[in-house]
Amino acid sequence: MFMGANRMRKEFAIKCDENGECAVIILPEEVIVANSGEFKKTIQELFNKGYYRISLDCRNLKMFDTAAVSAVTVFQQKLKEYNGEIKFINVVHDYMKHYFRTLELDKIITIEEA
Repeated sequence: MFMGANRMRKEFAIKCDENGECAVIILPEEVIVANSGEFKKTIQELFNKGYYRISLDCRNLKMFDTAAVSAVTVFQQKLKEYNGEIKFINVVHDYMKHYFRTLELDKIITIEEA
């Protein structure tokens, strides 16, 4: 159960566990060039605070462009150095499931479909 900080940061809602170990970023419908800078900044801030297990909640997600994919893969490598990971959870939209499979992201990042 995530308690602790629960704040809205523009389009990205963040939930952190009270132990300071895990964080969930609830993604908006689109993570694209227009908001990918804010997306990267959000992940970087969590990393800087010591959150090395970050889940990206995709229940609302309908578009995730290559800039966002690049950010996730870079952070995955960085988090692995700290025995952490970034993963996609609650992938519900068929388009996103197909998109992630086509990119073969499941080979480097955990993807949990709902």
